[in-house]
Amino acid sequence: MNAGILGVGHYVPDRVFTNHDMEQLVETNDEWIRTRTGIEERRLADDSMDTSDLAYEASVQALEQSGVAAEDLDLILVATVTPDTPFPSVANKLQARLGAKNAAGMDLAAACAGFMYGMISAAQFINTGAYQNILIVGAEKLSKITDWTDRSTCVLFGDGAGAAVMGPVSEDKGVLSFELGSDGTGAGHLYQSEEDDFIKMNGREVFKFAVRQMPESSISVIEKAGLTKEDVDYLVPHQANIRIMEAARQRLEIPEEKMATSVKRYGNTSSASIPIAISEAVENGSIKDNDVVVLVGFGGGLTWGAVALRWGK
Repeated sequence: MNAGILGVGHYVPDRVFTNHDMEQLVETNDEWIRTRTGIEERRLADDSMDTSDLAYEASVQALEQSGVAAEDLDLILVATVTPDTPFPSVANKLQARLGAKNAAGMDLAAACAGFMYGMISAAQFINTGAYQNILIVGAEKLSKITDWTDRSTCVLFGDGAGAAVMGPVSEDKGVLSFELGSDGTGAGHLYQSEEDDFIKMNGREVFKFAVRQMPESSISVIEKAGLTKEDVDYLVPHQANIRIMEAARQRLEIPEEKMATSVKRYGNTSSASIPIAISEAVENGSIKDNDVVVLVGFGGGLTWGAVALRWGK
């Protein structure tokens, strides 16, 4: 069976935190942030909302759009590096809250590439016929591990969640090819500190890695699917930095209007960024039935993943 996306959803907190608000916290300014990252604002969850709450809101939307009932889910995979607590998993909390009584659940930790790891893992269960309906969620409350005195990182991150229900689709639809990768020798470039639990990043090294890996992975899955760059209808890159995203777009020779760009409104939401961008693109009609879509992400670890798929059921 071919595995494809049956429905998507996303959720971001109400609180908008702009670059001008950021100027009150650290020595920075709106122009500096916009020109180097493309970010204008981000969403921040308050103390009453944690990662599982964000995941729940996105999941309800995805289930509704897919037409799959919660009790018909076989598995829930949540990609996150900011679980409510080390255990139980966000997936188990989500299973209980959704009433998905027949679903197994677990969390995946692959940083900003987490949703790609979850989606590709889900596809294997569906392709073999082991499971029918799987909920994949990317959800992060990065604000709780952000050092709000570190101007090199605090300007980048935001909170949010995106979700997708995957299941069997017709023979010509769904996942056409994929790539997963990791390079543990680069772990020191982007990590959570054991000393203070905050995100630490070597921005220059991460940038160099990302501008190389995003285009390479995208081209790899296009070629594995037996397609050409001209066949791609829409590109959904991890929303980390507009300059990195543009490097991938230009390498693929894709017009600006065919690339998802939600980074300016939400910042980097880690594992949530790709599913949020997919959900918005479906909502506004940028992704349509039968479109060839390339999803590509990278993150701490260092990790990366990409998928080429034909949209539709």
